[in-house]
Amino acid sequence: MTAAHPGLDRERRRVAVRGLVQGVGFRPFVHTLAGELGLAGTVTNTGEGVLVEVEGSPEALDAFCRRVAGDAPPLAQVYAVEHAPLAATGATGFRIVPSRPDGPRATLIPPDTAVCADCLAELADPADRRHRHPFISCTNCGPRHTIVTGLPYDRANTTMAGFPLCPDCAREYADPADRRFHAQPVACHACGPRLALTVPGRPGLGGEQALAEARRLLADGAVLAVKGIGGYHLACDARDATAVALLRRRKRRGRKPFAVMARDLATVEGLLPVGPVERELLTGPVRPIVLLRRTGLPVPEGVAPGSPDLGVMLPYTPLHHLLLAAPGPDLLVMTSANLSGEPIVTEDRDALERLAPLVDGWLGHDRPIHVPCEDSVVRVVDGEQLPLRRSRGYAPLPVPLPVPVRPALAVGGDLKNTFALARDGYAWLSGHIGDMDDLATLRAFDRAVEQLGTVSGVRPELLVADRHPGYRSLRHAERMATGRPVHRVQHHHAHIAAVMAEHGLDGSRPVLGVAFDGTGYGADGAVWGGEVLLADYDGFRRLAHLGYVPLPGGDAAVERPYRTALAHLRAAGLPWLPELPPVRACGEAELGLLERQLERRLNSLPSSSMGRLFDAVSSLAGVCHRAGYEAQAAIELEAAACEFGYAVGLSARADGGYAFGLSARAGGWTADPGPVLAAVVADVTAGAPAGLVAARFHGAVVDLVRRSCAAVRDRYGTTTVALSGGVFANALLSSACASGLGEDGFTVLRHRRVPPNDGGLALGQLMVAARSAAAREE
Repeated sequence: MTAAHPGLDRERRRVAVRGLVQGVGFRPFVHTLAGELGLAGTVTNTGEGVLVEVEGSPEALDAFCRRVAGDAPPLAQVYAVEHAPLAATGATGFRIVPSRPDGPRATLIPPDTAVCADCLAELADPADRRHRHPFISCTNCGPRHTIVTGLPYDRANTTMAGFPLCPDCAREYADPADRRFHAQPVACHACGPRLALTVPGRPGLGGEQALAEARRLLADGAVLAVKGIGGYHLACDARDATAVALLRRRKRRGRKPFAVMARDLATVEGLLPVGPVERELLTGPVRPIVLLRRTGLPVPEGVAPGSPDLGVMLPYTPLHHLLLAAPGPDLLVMTSANLSGEPIVTEDRDALERLAPLVDGWLGHDRPIHVPCEDSVVRVVDGEQLPLRRSRGYAPLPVPLPVPVRPALAVGGDLKNTFALARDGYAWLSGHIGDMDDLATLRAFDRAVEQLGTVSGVRPELLVADRHPGYRSLRHAERMATGRPVHRVQHHHAHIAAVMAEHGLDGSRPVLGVAFDGTGYGADGAVWGGEVLLADYDGFRRLAHLGYVPLPGGDAAVERPYRTALAHLRAAGLPWLPELPPVRACGEAELGLLERQLERRLNSLPSSSMGRLFDAVSSLAGVCHRAGYEAQAAIELEAAACEFGYAVGLSARADGGYAFGLSARAGGWTADPGPVLAAVVADVTAGAPAGLVAARFHGAVVDLVRRSCAAVRDRYGTTTVALSGGVFANALLSSACASGLGEDGFTVLRHRRVPPNDGGLALGQLMVAARSAAAREE
């Protein structure tokens, strides 16, 4: 307790608040709290958070320090409150003072947040001065992450700096009692931003005219580019099969599913069943794309051909609400404005040039996007959310780490790239970057590293990358290193470490990690992907894996699952019967070439990949022979199993199910897919429906996981299982494995904060390579 000011029963304290405390109405909250408690002083933003100097009675100060965290605004997240005594001055009144741009910068910038109910009410109120303003926002909602250009978080350090406040907005901005007090994106019709519609060969339109004409164009079957918070979308009427086909053809989308944006929750519920967790995600402040299991055909088949799910989101900006209002379509395809794998388009000039072949018009505005940010994608499995893409609404919120790490940059992988910056007990994960296979993505990666470094204050002492010698992300890390060490982490070890980290495991005890995916560079130089590891952060032992199968042609096998199926048949000693679907899908000349290639092992790397086995069975069942996007064959195989009505709890051996061979070897076990493939061939040649084959195959994989884990537990006593890798994005498989392992007495860890696919790799890379010396010694 500090000494009282002479002659007064008063104290003064310096209170530093760290966490998500800028851009969420924290200073107005502090101002109100201080007034309620009769305290004097000041509050300001700094590069590390919010700094308060507060003076009053000891009891009031104690209450302030307690309530500044416990009563914080809804969007705030207080991680630490530190206070120290100061000499009392007898000050009166409480003020918000200008931010302090000097000193270290390590505060948290909030993610973009969906428009709140208060702003929506004003948007719909003809008497309100912001009636139908497409950029309405307040302290509790609107863009944050995508408009920040520097710290502290003040209007001058955002892309709103170019929009001077009108007198009315300035008055609200300066009024501590107003909901827009120090809300940096605040604006109105008088002070911008402003809408503009561009259609080739027509005069440009603005404001309400632009909006009305955009709705009319969409209703008439046009494709529009619509500028959002983190980039442009391509939009068309999702109920118009012709418009959907036009967009798919122009974007060269193949059969990759589109996401849709619905007018309201009632529209969604008229399409598909919506559970309570899904409803909360759809209507909450994040508003990601939520994958809802399809029942029947609620929209034209061209929206999500062959997928078991429909990706749905609700409007998250006022512009979206206005665009989807009647009259006009109540359901829009809303997909990223880019070609597959490329960064999302954010610059207006770039949009006019690159999107010209794809669209009939552009609905844009003059607020710049500083940070590109794709829509997040989640699904709900067993009542818990499973992120498949962690981006808008989540980035750049940090993930707390179970042990401290050195300042580091983990660059992730080559597909679905997400990187991470980390220091001490937190990792800042980027939004979705894309596939690291072109110059535009690499440049987007560099810009994102610079921006996230600015807001996190992390200056990496080391870099971490995947071990794959051909990964562009590794080569890029080596170019960026400039004398700093580059640590390489095995792909599947990183997957398991990511699950451990998000569940708060400190690594003192190993877990049993099941890592199933399509491709990962193995310690022996082979392609891994069907692995059971005994792992902690310091290392791993490979205890079980799928038997190796030579895959001909690398990417050619990934893009043509029939080749993978034929390679698996040959490895299992099964003939290429003419009536089998993959044989029919492969031309006679290619069959001969493929046979010679496999005989001579030309360009045929051995693979233990579970993802490729899913591809093979998908082709054998006649579901998918050519993949136009990543995991298409596996996704459509899951859809076939769902349509067949596969019960999640079904045993692999029930109803004529399949089973892998599992044989002991030195130090572990090898799983032989041969018996499964033989059973698949028998069913297919007997005329079994694809859905039955798909269901039985899923059951066999579940059975393999349970048997492998039981065998490892018997030998090593490990009772915690972590499931990771892109294959576990399959809701059917994830749920059945977790259920079965739970019945067997295991504790099961699944992803809840980062994706199981390569979008979660960077978190695991950090934990393996960047832990501090003190953490390792503990």
